[in-house]
Amino acid sequence: MCKFRDLTAEEIECRVATCNQKGVSLLLYKDARCDMNILDETVGSMNWQRKHTRDNANCTVEIWDADKKQWISKEDTGTESYTEKEKGQASDSFKRACFNWGIGRELYTAPFIWVNASDCNMMQNNGKWTTYDRFEVVDIKIKNKHITGLSIRNNKTGNIVYVYGNTSAKKGNTNADKPIVQDKEVKCPKCGKVMAPTKAKDGNLVPPEDILKNFGMCIACCKKEQELKNQLVEAAKA
Repeated sequence: MCKFRDLTAEEIECRVATCNQKGVSLLLYKDARCDMNILDETVGSMNWQRKHTRDNANCTVEIWDADKKQWISKEDTGTESYTEKEKGQASDSFKRACFNWGIGRELYTAPFIWVNASDCNMMQNNGKWTTYDRFEVVDIKIKNKHITGLSIRNNKTGNIVYVYGNTSAKKGNTNADKPIVQDKEVKCPKCGKVMAPTKAKDGNLVPPEDILKNFGMCIACCKKEQELKNQLVEAAKA
């Protein structure tokens, strides 16, 4: 049977697991597209298939064994997501079934990942601590399906904020000018123009998604609205 390669740093994503005034803990994960790509790459797109049962709660991934002339299957169950219930459950059960085949199994050996509050932008929202910073794996070393080295960067600050084991990366500002990569264009709902990352007072770039979330429009429209409000205030005084 086939042997699946280790995941690369680009295929691993980081998710904030817990958050408090002292910092955040991170989890490493892979998405379903990663599994599909590795299956296509290793066994060929025509030599694997997936089946879902129990309303997407269970997924069976089958791979064709040319020597035995039969499909070999491995199955697992998933959990619902907070957003799209059925789609999230189908995706999770698929990813777990792929873990059974060995795809990304090294993620189970990840160390506890903690990022101090001094290394990320913390804020309180409705009495709870949160952060809108995004994190990415910049280097990972794997031996015998065990993670032996790991470094993680805060994309918003450009700083390496976590280092573990056998890795050449060091904590600190290694790429402060690293551009923010957008998955898709973000347009201002007011003026319709494509929004770009904006440099904050501390020199860090703020993604347009965060600007839209906090202000509901681009910075240029915010300034125009503020100017209009100031003019109305002055007119009322006169």
